[in-house]
Amino acid sequence: MKPHDAIVVGGGLVGSAVAFGLAEKGLHVAVLDEGDVAFRASRGNFGLVWVQSKGDGMQAYAEWTRRSADLWPGFADTLSGELGVDIGYRKPGGLHLCLSEKELEDRKALLHRMHNQAGEGGYDCQVLDRAEVADMVPGIGEAVVGATYGPHDGHANPLYLLRALHNGLSLRGADYRPDTRVERIARDGSAYAVHTATERLVAPKVVLAAGLGSRRLGPDVGLDVPVAPLKGQILVTERCPQRFAMPTAFVRQTEEGSYLLGDSHEDVGFDVTSSVDVIGQIAARAVRSFPFLNDVRVVRGWGALRIMTPDGFPVYDESETHPGAYSVSCHSGVTLAAAHALGLAPAIADDRFRETFAAFTARRFDVPQA
Repeated sequence: MKPHDAIVVGGGLVGSAVAFGLAEKGLHVAVLDEGDVAFRASRGNFGLVWVQSKGDGMQAYAEWTRRSADLWPGFADTLSGELGVDIGYRKPGGLHLCLSEKELEDRKALLHRMHNQAGEGGYDCQVLDRAEVADMVPGIGEAVVGATYGPHDGHANPLYLLRALHNGLSLRGADYRPDTRVERIARDGSAYAVHTATERLVAPKVVLAAGLGSRRLGPDVGLDVPVAPLKGQILVTERCPQRFAMPTAFVRQTEEGSYLLGDSHEDVGFDVTSSVDVIGQIAARAVRSFPFLNDVRVVRGWGALRIMTPDGFPVYDESETHPGAYSVSCHSGVTLAAAHALGLAPAIADDRFRETFAAFTARRFDVPQA
């Protein structure tokens, strides 16, 4: 078998996007995917490509998110063309609806901070009053007092996205290994031996993109991957006639006509079960935002785990003790898919990762205790 140039541990949206980008650069890539027995965030994703609220307190992340949004149209065209199926990416802008004056004032403060962090002309989201919101999306409820609007926001189908990435990997000759759990990683001369239950693969580069599983493997290659789970729950309705194309932060209509209602932020460890109280809160907010949803049937719901770092921003690292070993962790697998494939992966392939992503290292958490 042709030797591997890189091994990516993790076959979800983050790992698949990185592997796709490496394969696009001509590397022979192995993708080791534990599969759906893992806490795969990809299967529970809301599907937003979201810019307007990303990066408060970390301008590098705001700029990285915007870069990904700018790359998404061409990225989606490539994936849809190869798959032969529209992955559902649309960029009509996005709304965060506010259901009280307090919510609206908080959003105004957020946008003000982000505008100041970006500097003149670097941030172009807007605050809208109720009338302006009603002109953009039909059927808003009386509770909606206003919204913030991001012109670079959009949405995509996360399941089609994942399928398209896997298809693209196959077309580029990648070695995809499903149902493969990595047990440990060890040095093998100037390369790395990645051990599974049944085999040993060797490559000079290894990328940990296994979500919550990266924390366990990081110490093998001198990496701290400080990630923890944060549950989110989502409801899905029956298919309905298309009513509006613009996604909102908590309600969006898919290409197939179903509404996705979300989401929650629950610090409950590794519990992925649905809970009646949270489902009720999600449904109540959705109906207050769009009263017509009260007559639409919910057909299913699920819980899934986000991959969260201590400050909520991505952790991208190259090991200082094990050159060629990398970690890529974030909770925005859809939003950042284009940047991971077309920006981050080339930096790994061209050995310019450390200087390119210095702002995202986990060493930012190494603050001396007073």
